[in-house]
Amino acid sequence: MGKIVVVNHPLIEHKLTQIRRADTKTKDFYDIVQEIGSLMAYEISKDFPLKDVEIETPICKTIKKELASEVVVVPILRAGLGMVDGIRNTIPTAKVGFIGLYRDEETLKPHAYYEKFPACIASSIVLLVDPMLATGGSAIAAVDSLKQRGVKNIRYVGLVAAPEGVEALHNAHPDIDIYTAALDEKLNEKGYIVPGLGDCGDRLFGTK
Repeated sequence: MGKIVVVNHPLIEHKLTQIRRADTKTKDFYDIVQEIGSLMAYEISKDFPLKDVEIETPICKTIKKELASEVVVVPILRAGLGMVDGIRNTIPTAKVGFIGLYRDEETLKPHAYYEKFPACIASSIVLLVDPMLATGGSAIAAVDSLKQRGVKNIRYVGLVAAPEGVEALHNAHPDIDIYTAALDEKLNEKGYIVPGLGDCGDRLFGTK
């Protein structure tokens, strides 16, 4: 059974409060989202498998550890892009794939319009990134797509989750670990997270 991890850290809570503020400007919002992504990467990666490698230091040869698996960060477009560079600051060897989904404003159902993944995707640890886990529809569709390509190790990474979205994702994919900076109260009648932080994609890129 997949676990739900709310990444509690004073710096993350402080930064999350900053981006929740309605008057936070686009550049500040974008920069802080990246910073939170970088901080969360430590929690996400603490159980990554390691393998032995022989290296030569300036003093001698020795056996030490390095990551045993490739890591692929897969943002759900658009908003997922806001956390990618932050995660890669911490895991610079990570490759990046892309899933483009948009949500029908009336039905709230996701529709795919773009998918592109590195060749190693099936054997990699995949970090599926989307800042807001609201209804869970987009995350479920993205996991469906990844599993169809043979991916076995998928971790969802977000900023704010609603209980409804967590339940929906776990019901559809009980093996998926969910990492979020906050678990909020609920969804409103329009499918937005309460208290949330608004439309993350619009706030990241200044499109509204």
